[in-house]
Amino acid sequence: MKPGQHIKPEAGFTLIELIVVMVIVGILAALGGQFIVAPVTGYIDLARRTRLVDQAEISLRRMQRDIRHALPNSIRIDATGQYLEMLNTVDGGRYRRYPDPVLGGDVLSFAVTDSSFDVLGSLHAAPTAGDRLVVYNISSSGLSGNAYAAIPDNMAIIAAGSSADSVNLSPGFDFANSSPYQRFFVVDQPVTYACEGGVLNRYAGYALSASQATPPSGSSVLVSRGISNCQFSYDPGASQRAGLVALELSLSEAGETITLLHQVHVVNAP
Repeated sequence: MKPGQHIKPEAGFTLIELIVVMVIVGILAALGGQFIVAPVTGYIDLARRTRLVDQAEISLRRMQRDIRHALPNSIRIDATGQYLEMLNTVDGGRYRRYPDPVLGGDVLSFAVTDSSFDVLGSLHAAPTAGDRLVVYNISSSGLSGNAYAAIPDNMAIIAAGSSADSVNLSPGFDFANSSPYQRFFVVDQPVTYACEGGVLNRYAGYALSASQATPPSGSSVLVSRGISNCQFSYDPGASQRAGLVALELSLSEAGETITLLHQVHVVNAP
């Protein structure tokens, strides 16, 4: 070191400067967090609402599909509005009521017990033995309808040996009423939608009781979770207008609830 040369101190931060910087950085971080938290929270809320709406719409669309395939005038709803039942139609056509002038044909008689008849045209496929054949179902959606186990006066059991062009019945059956348009429907089983225990279930082969006080028994398919409320109603309509089913579903998650209302027009002309 040369004589007279001064030693310069090393540059650095003082403790006060470091504390000031830390305070400023903390304030900026807190302000920045406020701007970030709000959009993230909004995105999470929007995603949850979208998920709930999609789940409700999928459930309602599935119910609508079954309702559109229901036997006319077979829709029933219990006293609580939590259970919706219908008879599922798998096929349908027109029966021969009068013989062909040249070829003849097997007609469906309404004067005596009949065990077979020819189909005008053809069914989509041969009906399955054990399915039900229904002619002119004019009963409303009252609690006495849909007697699937005890055969009512408009429903017969399809026998083996039936084809797309001819239907066999076992035992032979005498239908109470003929159809003005010679229509008949093939149904396989009742279908029931039940809101129970916070879920929506679909039961196949279950017949709704007059007063649904306990959950149905048997196997079921889960349609939706998170059901906080549901309400079903049915206006059977009249000869001048179709029936109308109203479906209301409420789904809840993380303290938020969405409610969707869906209305389905149904054919009530037997």
